[in-house]
Amino acid sequence: MNRLSLTLSRGIARVTGSALGPYQSAVIRIGFAGTWLLFLLREFPNRQELYGPTGPWGWNLARELTADNHAFTALLWSDTQLWFECFYLLALLASAALLLGWRTRTASVLFMVGVLSLQNRSVFVGDGGDNVLHLMSFYLVFTRCGQVWSLDARRAERAEAARARGERVPADRVGPVLWAVLGLALVLATVTGRFDNGWLIPALLWTALVGLALWWAVDRWAKARDPKILLDVVANILHNGALVVIMAEACLIYATAGWYKIQGSRWQDGTAVYYPLHLDYFSPWPGLADLMSSSGTIMMVVAYGTVMVQVAFPFTLFNRRVKNVLLVLLMIEHSVIAVVLGLPFFSLAMITTDAVFLPTSFLRRLGALTARARVRVVRRGVRTVPEPRSAEEDEQFAMGRAEAV
Repeated sequence: MNRLSLTLSRGIARVTGSALGPYQSAVIRIGFAGTWLLFLLREFPNRQELYGPTGPWGWNLARELTADNHAFTALLWSDTQLWFECFYLLALLASAALLLGWRTRTASVLFMVGVLSLQNRSVFVGDGGDNVLHLMSFYLVFTRCGQVWSLDARRAERAEAARARGERVPADRVGPVLWAVLGLALVLATVTGRFDNGWLIPALLWTALVGLALWWAVDRWAKARDPKILLDVVANILHNGALVVIMAEACLIYATAGWYKIQGSRWQDGTAVYYPLHLDYFSPWPGLADLMSSSGTIMMVVAYGTVMVQVAFPFTLFNRRVKNVLLVLLMIEHSVIAVVLGLPFFSLAMITTDAVFLPTSFLRRLGALTARARVRVVRRGVRTVPEPRSAEEDEQFAMGRAEAV
């Protein structure tokens, strides 16, 4: 009984005392923000047809649909072209800020608003990757995903180093101003009745605003440590719970996909992979698709292997070695789908979801390699910049050029 109590107390202390998986949460932050940013940039010329007020899925049709399913989208607050262009730009900026880890808490909320608003504006233009991104943008709000590999982490390290040297760290002004502006926008949206389709998203936005305002006030004025510790414990619990939900979501995706495939006759006879390779919509490289589908053995192995890996993956999480092997296979599978079937954003979303299971040691080594590569690139760039010449050297250089002429 004492051993059980000790184990429980250690588990509770670990869950409440720290935000687990800082590297995994940073990877999914970078992955999903990068995926959405690349998608918005690629579809920038087609944004009117996809989400614009004059697109095929008209503004009135979208209003009727959201009134029925109570989906949140800020694009239906106005049918003007100016509002759409400004919101699309806001979604781009929020994705870039979350990718870089600049003001991560604010960026994660704006990222969620951008994803939900654009996807719910035209629900018939997405695929499975958009559904995953839709869910993960909601979960990211609850995570502390800027602990590492972010501008926020760099700013915190510099502030801590300055305190260690005895220097005075100036108070943060950007954060309060940013949240004051966003709070004013939230008040105006609430007062004018913009949140008329549901209560979940406005409740989440108000909770985030009040929670971060309370965090700032406690950090600035509270003299005792107890309020700060309490807020930190709540943030850790939310973060760790969100990571568990993300892992469970990934397992649910693969489990349901695998078991549904088992029930299909084409997957049972091993020919299911052959047919999408010969659809024009999914054949950006017809020669590569023909090469792969020319062997019936390859098609059967890929079909059966896909089903087995997807069904088995949730059951291998407690065996690290087997889990890592299947994780590599799943990432290779999605990489092949990105190239052969022309679904890069779906594959990026799924690879990012898989990344939550990557070992911390691997991610640390990957981060160290990336940092060293960046330093080498910067050093080479500095070396290639010519040093400025003195006046005498300029005169000698000019005389040499004149003699050569």
